[in-house]
Formats: sequence, structure tokens, C-alpha cells
Amino acid sequence: MRVWVDQDMCTGDGLCVDHAPDVFVLLEDGISYVHDRNWMGNDPGMEHSARRFYAHEERDVIAAALDCPGECIFLEPDPEDLVGLENY
Repeated sequence: MRVWVDQDMCTGDGLCVDHAPDVFVLLEDGISYVHDRNWMGNDPGMEHSARRFYAHEERDVIAAALDCPGECIFLEPDPEDLVGLENY
């Protein structure tokens, strides 16, 4: 699965960072972004700013999305996970 933040909808509450600091970061502009150790997603969001998350992060990422007051956190299938499934 992948996660991304629509920065236009972000209210800057930082609850996502509270839930999953290894996945989300709140920058000086008061807006949340997804990140990993070597990369940070930025505007315009969507697939260009999506970050893959793994099973051990799933509970925290989902909790962040559910608690987000701006409803700006989006989860989607990772296209790599869908390779080979088109025949099923």
C-alpha cells in the first residue's frame, strides 16, 4: 500500500505525526508531508508524492488517516503489488 497527503486539505494539526512519525512530518509551513529516511513527498500530492508503507506501519498509518481532521491522508494500492494480478 501507499500513502500520500493532499497538502491543500491539510489543517496542520500534526495528528498524523503523532501516530506515525516515521511516515509523516510537519514542516515549517505547518503542512504535513510523507517521508522516509531518504525522500520527502511534496506538492502536488497523489502518486508523485506517495510513499509505500509496510505491514509494520499499517496500523499507525490507518489510525493517522482516520484521525485526520482535514481528511487529507489517502491510502491506495501500490502498483507494484498489482503486477501479475490482471489475469485473475
